[in-house]
Amino acid sequence: MTGHPPLCLDRLAVGDLQPVSLCVAAGEVLCLAGPSGAGKSRLLRAIADLEPHRGAVTLGELAQDELPGHAWRRRVMLVPAESQWWAERVGDHFPAGDVRGLSALGLTPAVLDWPVARLSSGEKQRLALLRALARTPSVLLLDEPTANLDDVTTRRVEAWLMARLRDGGWPVIWVAHDQVQIARVATRRGRLEDGRLVEEVPAPCK
Repeated sequence: MTGHPPLCLDRLAVGDLQPVSLCVAAGEVLCLAGPSGAGKSRLLRAIADLEPHRGAVTLGELAQDELPGHAWRRRVMLVPAESQWWAERVGDHFPAGDVRGLSALGLTPAVLDWPVARLSSGEKQRLALLRALARTPSVLLLDEPTANLDDVTTRRVEAWLMARLRDGGWPVIWVAHDQVQIARVATRRGRLEDGRLVEEVPAPCK
């Protein structure tokens, strides 16, 4: 496991969300739940420096405001619910030769030669995860990474992702709605509701 520095929020506030202060250590998976509109995605975007916010974010000794946004986001990698694709061909979005994990995610190498327009929402979601990890970040921010997948594929992606998280040792914040999934993957649990983040005691895995 790589010893990544902790991700820390110091009175981070965005929109109507009250200030959040916490640290996520290397290897921890903090799952965030809460009703739609509670601010989960906006919080992730603020951590990734994609949304105006108050307060501070640090990665070890490195402060968010010490780096240009694009350089910060190479380290603090957000995988949004709706991924962005800027080139026509799928393979053009990946570092040369780094395609590890395709078969584990139920994909074949042929997908790299496909036009992005051919991809289903579920294929985009799996490839967005693969693309993020291929860039060797220091932190992962996952916004409902299995929302568009069926149950079988969800479990397959979870198994691959959790193995990579164990090996990589990243601090992870994972937004999810499925309480059963949260019980499987979280080392810490939190809920956004009424403008506040409340951490919960982790439930046993099922």
